[in-house]
Amino acid sequence: MQPDDADAARSLVDMCPSLYLAAQRGRTEEVMALLLQRHGAATADCQASGIIMHGQCSILEVTTERNTVLHVAAEQGHGELLRELYLRFRFTEQGLLSRRNSALDTPLHCAARAGSDKAVEVLVKLAQDCSESFLGCKNEAGDTALHLAARHGRATAVEVLVSAASEPAAELNNAGVSPLYLAVMSGSVQAVRAITRACKAASASSLGPSSQNALHAAVFQSSEMVGLLLEWRPALADQVDSSSSSPLHFASSDGDCKIVEAILRLAPPKAVYRKDSGGLSALHIAARMGHHRVVDGLLGSCPDAAELRDDGGRTFLHAAARAKRSSVVSRAVKSPTLRRLLDAPDKDGNTPLHLAVAAGAPGVVEALLRKGKVRPDALNNDGHTALDLAAGSNSFFTMVKLVVTLVAFGAQLRPQRQDHLKKWSGRDIVHEIEKTSDSLAVVAVLIAASAFAAGFNVPGGYSDAGEANLAGKFAFKSFLFLDTVAVATSVVAVTLLVYGKVSRSAGSWKSFAAALLCMWVSLISLMLAFCTALDAVVTQRPVYQSGLVAIYLCIYLLYFCITWRIKPANTWLTVWRFLWLRSRSEGRHVIVMRRQYPLVDASVLYFCLFTAISLLAFFIFLFIFGKVVLHLL
Repeated sequence: MQPDDADAARSLVDMCPSLYLAAQRGRTEEVMALLLQRHGAATADCQASGIIMHGQCSILEVTTERNTVLHVAAEQGHGELLRELYLRFRFTEQGLLSRRNSALDTPLHCAARAGSDKAVEVLVKLAQDCSESFLGCKNEAGDTALHLAARHGRATAVEVLVSAASEPAAELNNAGVSPLYLAVMSGSVQAVRAITRACKAASASSLGPSSQNALHAAVFQSSEMVGLLLEWRPALADQVDSSSSSPLHFASSDGDCKIVEAILRLAPPKAVYRKDSGGLSALHIAARMGHHRVVDGLLGSCPDAAELRDDGGRTFLHAAARAKRSSVVSRAVKSPTLRRLLDAPDKDGNTPLHLAVAAGAPGVVEALLRKGKVRPDALNNDGHTALDLAAGSNSFFTMVKLVVTLVAFGAQLRPQRQDHLKKWSGRDIVHEIEKTSDSLAVVAVLIAASAFAAGFNVPGGYSDAGEANLAGKFAFKSFLFLDTVAVATSVVAVTLLVYGKVSRSAGSWKSFAAALLCMWVSLISLMLAFCTALDAVVTQRPVYQSGLVAIYLCIYLLYFCITWRIKPANTWLTVWRFLWLRSRSEGRHVIVMRRQYPLVDASVLYFCLFTAISLLAFFIFLFIFGKVVLHLL
């Protein structure tokens, strides 16, 4: 604190409550009466409120945070009160408008922060009429009044301030942030327009944190704001932040095509080729985020940008494959101009296919092999093919999809001694089976018990002769058959689960998979048996049958959704190709594949059986309730 400030601090007087309340409420006459009254005088309002006056109020009185009566009035937007106070005391009290509180705010700071347009206009007009220069004053945080108005999106206040003095637009606060950057962050297009119109491109700063400029922030706001900034200063598009990322990098990561188009339309052409500190261009970023329309826009603007590589020698296709962005890869493989990039290796010799397999992206793998027709047996610098890299997958379903897709399109393992092959062991199969078998065995026993009990409590009951009352009905006969199947398959499932748990070998997964298949058959049979039992005894058939069919169709819809998620390849055509290739005795690479991935072959067959059984059950259901289904359709 300077000596003058210390003297001023010692002379400060606490503001009397009546003066504070009157200033806060904007009562100009009451404030003036309090400041001009004689010793011991009090207004009627103060007496009525029970506030005791202690002598004459002074214009120098402050609150606990050292706010003067002008600060209080400015914060509440009372412009007329500010004008009256200044005109009455300007000759007796110098520097009245530039007084600071404990945060070093002037009354103009308070008015700008509160967005009090009238108060800001009055203070700016008074500043122009007097010799005080406080428009560029900074508070404790280094903010000018323009910083505060811009931060809170006070467009009118910003316009008044920059029209009166454009110099504060070039100032940075203690965080190194300009008013223009704060205006962008507030989302106020009007505030940004006011600064860009009032200030020349060279006279205002656009800096923000981490060496960003206002355009870096604007790409997350609106295309209109981006257009304003680029028309004001086109060079913003080529400036980079502390990570060497340009605004186009930011826009490409967000994926808004309109904003990217606005930058491409007004920015220098070299902005597309700009790389960040990791060597990534905007095209790499858009591909990695899966914004295929942005990729199309960037390539349409600069077709040769497709050749850009990062520090690892990877193109945008490598980035898309590594990030599992099948939409970008699917569009790229259709372009004849990009075909040369499909098999392009990076510095490690990895093609996009290698990276897609390593990332566990079956959709990208299929797009590259089916539509791109890439070489499935390309070797990287470590001598590995894409099929070799599938061994790195920890997920069973992902591994199966990768291997099935690769083998279906002719992928091979690298040449090596077969006794050195390591079987896939993404997870401890024995441990997983043991952990799951106990729960499944309980479920299988419950299914068997339910089906067994249903066999002795047949629908319709028994006659006095001990015969079933509904024995002649087709629905009853169907119930008996389906219930018998449910009991038999659930018992077999329990047997297989117990055997698999006792054997404790890597081959126990086969009995485990067979048990799952039997449990699925028993569940479907039990459901169908329940439907046929109800159909045999319910009298209100149309209403009941329609509801039953609707519920059952919803269950099958859920089943098909699950099947779609766990199928061994992205398309059924790929599954058929794999099965056809598997059946060929001359497919030597299939035999080698079975040695390293022994679970794949059988899992595909089990899945096909699972699907066939489900379809058979669906057709049985249609056979039983065919007329109702046709009626609903």
